[in-house]
Order: sequence, then C-alpha cells, then structure tokens
Amino acid sequence: MLLLLLGAGALYFVIGDPEEALILMTFVIVVIGITFWQERKTENALEALRDLSSPRALVVRDGVQRRIAGRDVVVGDIVLLAEGDRVPADGLLAHALSFSVDESLLTGESVSVRKRAADPGAAMDKPGGDDTSSAFSATLVVKGQGIMSVRAVGSGTELGRIGGALSDVETERTPLQLEVDRLVRVVATVAISLCAVLVVGYAFTRGPTDPANWLGGLLAGITLAMAMLPEEFPVVLTVFLALGAWRISRVGVLTRRMPAVETLGSATVLATDKTGTLTCNRMTVRELRPLAGRSHRIADRDPDLPEPMHELVEYSILASPVDPFDPMDTAFKQLGDNYLANTEHVHRDWVLEREYPLSEHLLALSHVWRSATSDDYVIAAKGAPEAIADLCHLTLEHCARLDAAVSEMADGGLRVLGVARAHFRGDGELPPEQHDFDFEFMGLVGLEDPVREDVPAAVAQARRAGVRVVMVTGDYPGTARAVAADAGLRTAEVMTGPELDATSDEELAARVGSIDIFARVVPEQKLRIVRAMKDTGEVVAMTGDGVNDAPALKAAHIGIAMGQRGTDVAREAAALVLTDDDFSSMVAAVRMGRRIFDNLRKAMAYILAVHVPIALMSILPVLLRLPLVLMPIHIAFLELIIDPACSVVFEAEHEEGDVMDRPPRTAGTPMFSARTVTTALVQGLVVFVAVAAVWLWATSVAMPEQEIRTLTFVTLVMCNIGLILANLSWSETILTTLKARNVALWWTVGGAVVFLALILYVPPLRSVFSFAFMQPYELLIALGAAALSVAWFELLKVFRRRRGTVA
Repeated sequence: MLLLLLGAGALYFVIGDPEEALILMTFVIVVIGITFWQERKTENALEALRDLSSPRALVVRDGVQRRIAGRDVVVGDIVLLAEGDRVPADGLLAHALSFSVDESLLTGESVSVRKRAADPGAAMDKPGGDDTSSAFSATLVVKGQGIMSVRAVGSGTELGRIGGALSDVETERTPLQLEVDRLVRVVATVAISLCAVLVVGYAFTRGPTDPANWLGGLLAGITLAMAMLPEEFPVVLTVFLALGAWRISRVGVLTRRMPAVETLGSATVLATDKTGTLTCNRMTVRELRPLAGRSHRIADRDPDLPEPMHELVEYSILASPVDPFDPMDTAFKQLGDNYLANTEHVHRDWVLEREYPLSEHLLALSHVWRSATSDDYVIAAKGAPEAIADLCHLTLEHCARLDAAVSEMADGGLRVLGVARAHFRGDGELPPEQHDFDFEFMGLVGLEDPVREDVPAAVAQARRAGVRVVMVTGDYPGTARAVAADAGLRTAEVMTGPELDATSDEELAARVGSIDIFARVVPEQKLRIVRAMKDTGEVVAMTGDGVNDAPALKAAHIGIAMGQRGTDVAREAAALVLTDDDFSSMVAAVRMGRRIFDNLRKAMAYILAVHVPIALMSILPVLLRLPLVLMPIHIAFLELIIDPACSVVFEAEHEEGDVMDRPPRTAGTPMFSARTVTTALVQGLVVFVAVAAVWLWATSVAMPEQEIRTLTFVTLVMCNIGLILANLSWSETILTTLKARNVALWWTVGGAVVFLALILYVPPLRSVFSFAFMQPYELLIALGAAALSVAWFELLKVFRRRRGTVA
C-alpha cells in the first residue's frame, strides 16, 4: 500500500499536480503512523506476555516467601528449589535434601548429578560431577529440595558466559496464518492481473497514442490495486493473535503458543486435576478417627475438642514443619492453634533433631524431637494410611479395619492421612531408616479441600457450551466422587489407575467418552487418557503441574500448566499456563477463545466485503468510458477508516450472546468457509449496487463531475460505516450492539465523520479531493443508500433469531 501511494504521488508530480502529490505523501506518513501504533500496541501485548512467561522463582525476602519472575532474582537472594524447578541463577546450596539436578544443558551428560549442602566459605564449583554444592542457571531440579544462595545472575552465570543471551525462538506459522497467506496470494494475483488489463483498456478505449491516456490508465490501475489488495489481512491476524493472547492473560491464562488461541474455541474436553484447580487448595481438618474409639467430626464453630483426640492432633502437628507452607501442614497447625493452645500438648521448647523424608518407596515422613528436659527422643510420623500401617507393622485384622475406615472417610470427600508415634532412648545413634523405630498407630485424620465457589457455575457453563469436564486425580475414588458431585460433574462411573492399567487401548477408547472421573491416576497414565480421547475425535485441553505431566501436556491439543504450583518443565511443555490455578479461568479462556475467533472472522469478512464496492467502483467508470470516480487519494482516505476498524474496532468488540450456548466449532474449520465468504461477497455487492445506483442517478441528472464524485464518495463512506456496524455482530442488530461499550468504535466512526466534514466543507481540502460543496439533500441521499445497503442483513439477523439460528 505504501509503494502504491508513493507511485501515485510520483505520477501526480509528473502530471503537474503537486498538491495532490503532497496530500498522498501526507497519507503515507499517516499510514506509517497507524502501522507504527498498531505494531507498538502488539509489541506491548507481547512484552507483557514475555514478562508473564519468564520462569518463576520462589525466594525468601525479609523473611517472607515470594514467587517472582526468574529474571528478577538478584545476587544475595535465597531461592527455594524443588523437583521440577528451573534454577534461576548460579548459587551455592545452603541446604540439600535428596537433591539431584539435570545439568545436561551445560555438560551434555544426560544423567542427573547429586548435590549436597556447601561447607562454610565454599566457592562455586564447575558444572558436572556428583556431590558438588553449586547449582547453575537453567539447569533442572529432578529430585528433592534445596535452598540456594544466589552468587551470579544474567550474563555472569555459567550459562551467560558460555552462550550469551538466548535469542527469541521463531515460532512456526499457524494454520490460520497459512490460510490468510493463501488468500492474500490469490487476491493479489487477481488484483495485479486486473490492474494490467485496466491500464491497457483505459488507454486503448481513449486513444493509445496519447501519453496522457496511459498516465490516466496508470492512475486507474493504481487505484484498482489499492482498492483490491488485502494488505489488512496479515495486519489483522497479527494484531488479533497478539492482543487475544494478552486479553486471555487478563483472565488468568498465559498463552505460550499462539495456535492455542485458535484451538481454544474448538475444545470439547477440559481434563483437569482436582486439588487447587477445582478445589481451593486450602485444607481443613474435618474428621479425627483414633484406631480404637469413636470418630469426631469437626464443625467450623466447635468450641472445644474431646480429650481423647488431643494426642492424635498433637502428633499430627509434631509430624509437620514448625513454620508450615504446605496446605495440609497449615491445616494441622491451625487445628492446634484452635484447640490445643495453652495445653500440655504444645511443646515450644522441644528441638527437632532429624527428619526422615517421604520417599518413592514409603509415602510417610517422620520428625524426631528431643525434649529440653530429657534425653529421650519422641518420633511423630504421618503419611498415607497404608504407609503408616506398614511402619506400625499392623496385623491383617487391624489393616482390614483401617482400610474400611479409610474408604468410609474417602467416600465422604476427605483426604485421609495416618498418624503414628514412637519413642527412642537417647543413649545411641538414631537409626538410618524410619522402619527401625517401634511405631504405635495413633489414628486417622480426614482433611477437606472445599470446591471453589465459582467452579459449579463454570462446569455448568462448560456443559452448556458443549465442553465435557473430566477430573483426573491421584486421590481415592470416594474423595474424587464427592468433589465431583460438589463441582457438578457426572459421578456415575469412575475409573481408577489400576483399572486403567488393566484396560487395553481399544477398550479405553470405547469407554473414555462416558467417564468423567479418573481416580488414583499417576501422571504417566494421563498420556494414555489424552491419546484415548484424541482417538475418539475429541479436542482435548489437559492440565498438569509435575515433571511427569509434561508428555500428556505436549500430547494434548491444548496443554495447560499450573502457574502457581506447576513446575517449569510442565510450563515449558504446555501451550497455556493458568496463572491462578483456577478452573474457572479455563472456562473463561474458552469463552475468550471463541470471542477471538468470532471477531476475527467478522473482521476478515468486513475486509472482504468493503473491498468489493471500492474495486468495482474503480472499474465501472472505465468500462462505461466515464470520468473516474475514485482516485488514489480517495482510496487512501478509505483505508484510514478500514485499517483501524478491522484491526482495533472488531478486536475490542464483546462476544456474541450465545458464545457459550453453542457447541464447539469443528477443529480445522477454516476462517474463510463458504458461508463466510458468501455472506461477505453478498454484503459487498449490495453496497456496490447502492453506491452505483447513486452514481448512475447523479450521472443521469447531469450533475457536474465534482458533484457526482462527492455524492458517490460520501455514499461509499457511509456504506462503509454501515458495514462496520452491521458486522460487529452477526446475530444482534445494530441498535443492540451500539448499547455495548466499544470505545474504539466511537473513535473510528467519529474520526471518519469529522475528517469527512473537513474535506467537504473546508475549501482547500475540498479542492485537493476534487469535491464540490455538498447540499443537505445529497447527504440524506447518501445516508438513505447506506441504510438500505445494510437493512437486508439486519432483517436476516431478526429472521434467524426467530428461527433459533445464528448468522
């Protein structure tokens, strides 16, 4: 478009019309300004996304744990590292518990290396080798937990010294971008061919021996090229995808891969985990059940706790961190603060001597305490009921009773843990394993993680939108079923992890459509579930947070990682990241994805429609051997309306009222379907008929050439505004859509009207545009033609709404 404007300006200089040439050069500056503003807005959106997508780091500052962007870590920060985290900087480990790191990025060795806590005054090591105390930026924690003191960041890290700054990865073009590319190539080829024909036709119909006719033909050809070339398509696509990703981030969902914006509207299944997504991840102790004796259900306002329960609560607290961060540990501390304060069961002077951590072989942990007044040790253990039963060496009869109690509590939606205690004389070294203590089983504790308040409404909204919600959790079937019932999921059928292992791929594909709850599932099994759903034609969105979730996230059409509790590995494998880990944000993202696709389709249809009358009105006078109506300067003026309208006005438009009351669109549905193209072409042809009718009438009554051009151009501008208003919604009428707040619409339409008034009624500008003074009755004719040009589409909307269909 810029080259065409420059070419037209040069021709006007050759012809000897410097005023026209200067005006076109001014339009060049304006178009560059609009392009710069659009690109700047896009860059701002992408910059905001890059800031959100920066790997996160959990640091301790001023005694408070904070999760910040990895690039905001500074030398001297204390960073807490856990399995699945990317190390944000280089540093020394002050604490390491079963800590292993994958340093293959720096060393090329695929085997992870063990780490240990640094000795006082230790210096940084080089990457590679076991039992070192240094952790390096961009390496991956594959096991355990650690606390690191940051020694180097940015270019000062080992990675920075080796490779420098990492360049942005160029992403592949999306199917929608490829579709637009094909359309632009086709239209551009047709436009250039017609332009060549028009130049030759203009000159030969008016006398090929006169050089002025060839110059006039070139102007007519440039005008047609400007009218037909769809340069707005790639601009609109870029702006929509970038701003769409930014808008989705505002509802708590970060877009890491642009194709996800397109795919969201096609999702048919949302497979989500339970804890922290459907539930609040805020545990509360609801039931205490000693091995012998009656259980006690804790209400929110219980004034006190029965005495037999005090020891069970006491040891559950002793088996938890003093300053807990985990929701379950926090729940135990809160329970103690509520009911055991100022009792003999609180031991503020005891010293924690040792911790036996959870392991993949034993899902239980133990804390060894020493009293300030005794040399004896007290050991408190908590963990999975079966692990605690193993520690306590319970008989088969006791195990059967325990299993029954656990099942009963889990069926009530509770997360069940076992608690045990042991004593150890202080005259020997502590044993190396938990199993070496003589544990006594204390009882069971049932914790409840309530469903988020907005989840039932979000699930119901997803169901109305034709999107099935599936829960995939590691919890017991009873707990999963209870939470699913509160969330509004179907609970008739539950499949467990062991059942999944015993089911063939063919059987799983046949059953997966009727199952909404998968319980006791390990992360590796999520991949089979995703593949089974995909085999049945579902478009799957899958959530995950752990290292082992990465294959399933990558296999899903839309992988969604948890932003708060998710590992960096999961975030890197996912297309989207839930910044707040909230299920309702997933549904909001689906709504936003549908809105983006709808508005993009309407913008593309508008572009196609508005170019039809402009192109045909550039050709018609040439065919009838009449004076040209549209010059390059007129097309440039129209582009100043079309460009912001298609890229900003439509992008900012609210979603259709039925956006979540219709089924998902079929995956792979083209933007330019036959229906969309037909609707756009019909709109454009109707506008052309209205404009041509006004032009022919003005010609038939022998109006002066400038008056004909003025009336025709104003009619085209008004019809253009009518097209914008009509295409804002393909189901609601113009009067309804105008009630919605769209600031960009009023700026665009208002600006068009103001500038049109200036070029009509300011004599110097009117002269540049070759216009005549416009009479009020002529303005009424233009407005009437514009109203008639869109009236049929408004009537079609009403007709379709009455029939219960949408345009």
